[in-house]
Amino acid sequence: MVCMGNICRSPMAEGIMRHKAENAGLNWFIDSAGTGGWHSGEPPDHRAVKKMQHYNLNIANLRARQIKLTDLKAFDLIYVMDMHNYNELKRLAMNNPTLLNKVKLILNEVKPGKNLPVPDPYYGGDDGFETVYQLLQEACNVIVQKYGE
Repeated sequence: MVCMGNICRSPMAEGIMRHKAENAGLNWFIDSAGTGGWHSGEPPDHRAVKKMQHYNLNIANLRARQIKLTDLKAFDLIYVMDMHNYNELKRLAMNNPTLLNKVKLILNEVKPGKNLPVPDPYYGGDDGFETVYQLLQEACNVIVQKYGE
């Protein structure tokens, strides 16, 4: 799961996906990262932590990190939150089609081909974190159904 700073959207996606995979009995390794490294080592945004706690999910122990080329090689799928993240990973992958085929916009799982972004709630209020939670919840449900067999 990849967003810009790895403190809002991607740690929320990691927490939701991890919970859903565990409940489905799936032995998946799920992680998150940011395209930028300015928050590396920091915990998720306190509003993201609070929103996830509201749904009995704990992401407080996660720490931000920047994505690396080795991540593109190691993971089977990499979900990004918007086209900016996609384009950053495209640059990182140096247009290698094998690596780029692993990168997908997460909301395309719900609305294929629409390339809709998960809005960044960082500069908004608490409502933005609820919107992000609901969008990611729906997308993660589809991912578990699609790949969980």
